[in-house]
Amino acid sequence: MKQLLLQYLKLFLLLGLSRVTTEHVPKYDVLASLGTLPLDGHFSFHDLPAAARDFGNLSSFPPVAVLHPGSVADIARTVRHVFLMGEHSTLTVAARGHGHSLYGQSQAAGGIVIRMESLQSVKMQVHPGASPYVDASGGELWINVLNKTLKYGLAPKSWTDYLHLTVGGTLSNAGVSGQTFRHGPQISNVNELEIVTGRGDIITCSPEQNSDLFHAALGGLGQFGIITRARIALEPAPQMVRWIRVLYLDFMSLTEDQEMLISAEKTFDYIEGFVSINRTGILNNWRSSFNPQDPERASQFETDRKVLFCLEMTKNFNPEEAGIMEQIHALLSQLRYTPPSLFHTDVTYMEFLDRVHSSEIKLRAKGLWEVPHPWLNLIIPRSTVHTFAKQVFGKILEDNNNGPILLYPVNKSRWDNRTSVVLPDEEVSYLVGFLPSAMGPHSIKRTLNLNNQIIEFSNKASIGVKQYLPHYSTEPEWKAHYGARWDAFQQRKNTYDPLAILAPGQRIFQKTPASLPLSS
Repeated sequence: MKQLLLQYLKLFLLLGLSRVTTEHVPKYDVLASLGTLPLDGHFSFHDLPAAARDFGNLSSFPPVAVLHPGSVADIARTVRHVFLMGEHSTLTVAARGHGHSLYGQSQAAGGIVIRMESLQSVKMQVHPGASPYVDASGGELWINVLNKTLKYGLAPKSWTDYLHLTVGGTLSNAGVSGQTFRHGPQISNVNELEIVTGRGDIITCSPEQNSDLFHAALGGLGQFGIITRARIALEPAPQMVRWIRVLYLDFMSLTEDQEMLISAEKTFDYIEGFVSINRTGILNNWRSSFNPQDPERASQFETDRKVLFCLEMTKNFNPEEAGIMEQIHALLSQLRYTPPSLFHTDVTYMEFLDRVHSSEIKLRAKGLWEVPHPWLNLIIPRSTVHTFAKQVFGKILEDNNNGPILLYPVNKSRWDNRTSVVLPDEEVSYLVGFLPSAMGPHSIKRTLNLNNQIIEFSNKASIGVKQYLPHYSTEPEWKAHYGARWDAFQQRKNTYDPLAILAPGQRIFQKTPASLPLSS
């Protein structure tokens, strides 16, 4: 244990602290007690700075230890140990998947971070049949789930745009993409969960068994338990995808076409929109994945519009299927896009679903991936989305050169209202994602200021937005977010994590002092 304390001394010196006091270093008996836990995996102390970073690169709260679990029992023992330390202990626990959170949500200041990707004991198993499914670890990446299920000709129904995220991470939020209008979010396609609660209990739950915990954990932001296994519904996987993009000159035509498509019985399999504001070379950037003959078509398209809108769609198919291309042509004939802007290409199902990873590789090579990402994701009711767009696109935002702006509709009826996610109270809402990359302190400050302007306008104009991947720092803000469901949310917390041990980085229920800085 002396060696353990020496590692702490080295860590705090590396962090630039001039002295080490009991304020920074846990008591000897706390460290000693962690060391006595019988584990299949291990605690580590050399990787604390890495556990205090995430994709957002805006917050850094170092833990005191990182657990690399060798089994689900390791997670349960650790959480149970912290629970038994009682309400006077400030030790907390955060499950960290791929670290794709934005504002320190997967961090635990002075607590324990569980590296979920180390959880190898839950082996992925595919179960084909009439109602196929896959059992996957909460720490498994979705790309690995896809690779495994494709060997059986199967795949999950609903996705996120980026597959290099963990199963437990996206299910703790919702998991949305262009398939959500049809299949609902990822949390609407789960049959069963295994969860470690804030008491350290391992509980299997489903819509029929321990259903309250099942629904609480889905979209629950990690507040009620750590997802260690998920049973995910599968469907037959297509071989190919016809990938289509078109441009619109006005917002009304875009949204009316999107709403028509998501309500049609026969429609595309994926529907997303993009907003482009004063972006030069839009067609060159936009068609980079498409056929070499496209530049000729692109040269026909000229506009002086400040704001353009892109609609991206796909249709899944197998080469031997007849009539697919006729279906596509029929659907396109109903849309009001600008004809010269039609581009399409055929790619494999895997190539389409993993498309963002290709961009990641290029950005990493240029040192542009691990930069601050002050993202803002909003869900906006259909009734107010035009008011929102008129003020935000081209007025509050004068450009979007530092990142894409997504805009696409979702159907509330495809979401299970028993889960912890809150949506606007309308059947159709729009997910609007502002996804900038900030280069330097000035860019971070400017982007955060723009985000605040968007939120302030939305509140003042009574737009009725709900944040996706919500980020608030006060209890009144969280109460406003959950509205009439706050009491139920709070009751679930009292039931499954009464000492507020789990997911402290979300800042909903604070076990540690509520005065933590927003960033450091």
